[in-house]
Amino acid sequence: MKIKNLLKTILLIILLNFSITSFAVEDPDEWNYIWLDEAIEEGQTIEIPTIYSRSAVIYDRTSKTVIWGKNENQEVPMASTTKIMTAIVMVEELGEEGLKNQVEVCQEAANMNGSSLGIKTGDKITYYDLLYGLMLPSGNDAAVQIAISISGSVEEFTKLMNIKADELGLKNTHFVTPHGLDREEHYTTAKELAIITDYALSNPIISKVVSTKKYTVTINGYPKTISNSNELLGYLDGVTGVKTGFTNGAGRCLVTSVNRNGFEIITVVLGADTKKIRTKDSIKLIEYTYKNYELRNIEELIQNEYRNWCYLNKKRIYVYKGIKTNPEVILDNIEYKIYPVLKNSNIIVESSVNTEYEAPLEQNTEIGKISVQIDDNMIEEIKIKTKEEIKRKDVKIYFIEFMQLLKQVI
Repeated sequence: MKIKNLLKTILLIILLNFSITSFAVEDPDEWNYIWLDEAIEEGQTIEIPTIYSRSAVIYDRTSKTVIWGKNENQEVPMASTTKIMTAIVMVEELGEEGLKNQVEVCQEAANMNGSSLGIKTGDKITYYDLLYGLMLPSGNDAAVQIAISISGSVEEFTKLMNIKADELGLKNTHFVTPHGLDREEHYTTAKELAIITDYALSNPIISKVVSTKKYTVTINGYPKTISNSNELLGYLDGVTGVKTGFTNGAGRCLVTSVNRNGFEIITVVLGADTKKIRTKDSIKLIEYTYKNYELRNIEELIQNEYRNWCYLNKKRIYVYKGIKTNPEVILDNIEYKIYPVLKNSNIIVESSVNTEYEAPLEQNTEIGKISVQIDDNMIEEIKIKTKEEIKRKDVKIYFIEFMQLLKQVI
């Protein structure tokens, strides 16, 4: 009987252990590198991306434009990719020196469920290590501790997150938590999440953290090594970050930054049903971009056209009844200096001019323009404007001119 009971106990432990292990493992075959290589090959051969994630975007960091999108303006939950904004607010509120300060972990943070850094009530840890705990293992406990330590409460901290969203011009983003667990009125779009990420990566501290594969934090004076949850970091060529996410409401989410030979993009996939899907979708979008697109120096083409325009037209412009008849001109600001284009694209740069005016002529009057068209899309029109105001001649000036002419005749 004792042996039978012992065997039952052993069997129960084995079954319990199997159950726990199965719960922790997401997809048994997800890290079969054969299908990862297949995703790379597919991305390099497809003409138009076909993905299963519900919304996605490819965002060019140089021009700040969308290369490709799927439901990229649809408001959706974003899970732990929320923490990109949490990191922004944290770093900007504290500064580099403030990140070195130590905090004591509160009970509210220690009791957070979901992904965790593993801090407990009363633990001592620096803000800097909390930042790594936020972005690498995606610690919800780190997110709450950051919020409470900086603002006194989660609610007050999310106000700062929403203020930052407004500063970035985001119209379809709203934060309720610093961690991203499902809540009503907590949402963004794939495009706006890419904008948030682009802004975050402009901060060297955040950029360094999200590109780190492993890091050792110190809790109560003891070291603890943590790993980045981003499955593409260290695997796919050029990947430099950024953040994973998962909730039942948001599905599987992945924001990825990539830099290949100075061509920097951000891909966002939201609402994938499995981790495998989000990974494959991200790979396909990345490989599609670098196979089919290149950065072109649009500014150089515009400046060449402007020099030609000046050579042909500058002396032809005439201002009747003006104290000056030939105005100085300037080229307006060029918005897209470097732009991603399909490698076989037809780029057309054209200019126009108006030559006859009557004074008075205001400063910054448009007298011509240069347009840039890529295939069928007009991407930019740059004004050519007058550099100064040209006033109308008055009676006194006409009299002086008449006397000078009369003197020449005599």
